[in-house]
Amino acid sequence: MPSGREGLSAVKKLRSLLITCEHGGNCVPEMYRSKFAGNRKILNSHRGYDIGSLDAARDLAHETGGTFLHYDNTRLLIDMNRSEWSRGLFSPEEFSLTEHDRERVLAELYRPYRKKVAQTVAGIIRKSGRAVHFAVHSFTPVLHCIERNADIGFLYDPARRDEKEFCRALRNNIAAAHRTYRVRMNYPYRGTADGLTTSLRTLFPDDNYMGIECELNQRIAGNSMLRIEATDLIARGLQRLF
Repeated sequence: MPSGREGLSAVKKLRSLLITCEHGGNCVPEMYRSKFAGNRKILNSHRGYDIGSLDAARDLAHETGGTFLHYDNTRLLIDMNRSEWSRGLFSPEEFSLTEHDRERVLAELYRPYRKKVAQTVAGIIRKSGRAVHFAVHSFTPVLHCIERNADIGFLYDPARRDEKEFCRALRNNIAAAHRTYRVRMNYPYRGTADGLTTSLRTLFPDDNYMGIECELNQRIAGNSMLRIEATDLIARGLQRLF
């Protein structure tokens, strides 16, 4: 299979595509490092970040020419994919963030990133009429001793017909190119669960915004060869839909 970096170079860039990555890194800002002292093992695990997701998102942005935004700090400090009212927004009690810490993280990290994504979506809509938002994440192959039986998952709102049809068509494009990949819809999570795309659906109507989460199995996302193959397939599948 030809590399996406070569095969897509002559194809038009997907200007209406926004690729984001909310759980891409496991960095800790210097002012909060004392809170995470001795927890490097947790930070390096799937609890600290979505392993391989940032590389996958960057690959997709490179291959499609889509706009790319990402967040580098660990979700154990604050979870960019959760709403402000979510109980899972901040790190567990073991990291001892004070109320002052939380307000500062909200003001300096969380709200600016979420605002930037929303403004970018609005800008794409002004120029192209519609924004297709592809939020890239990854999931651990085994959770609570249960193996997840998917390689790629696409999360969407079933009530939004265009999102549903887009994801099904993308799945079919991938299957036509590589039948051994297990691609599932709204798995391993529900597409309507609390998340950045779910929040943005309340700001932008169906005709202007499609919010899709792409979930890659960390067995693939954490292996450079498998990740490149998967992102190449997804990028080519996306090209056929624009």
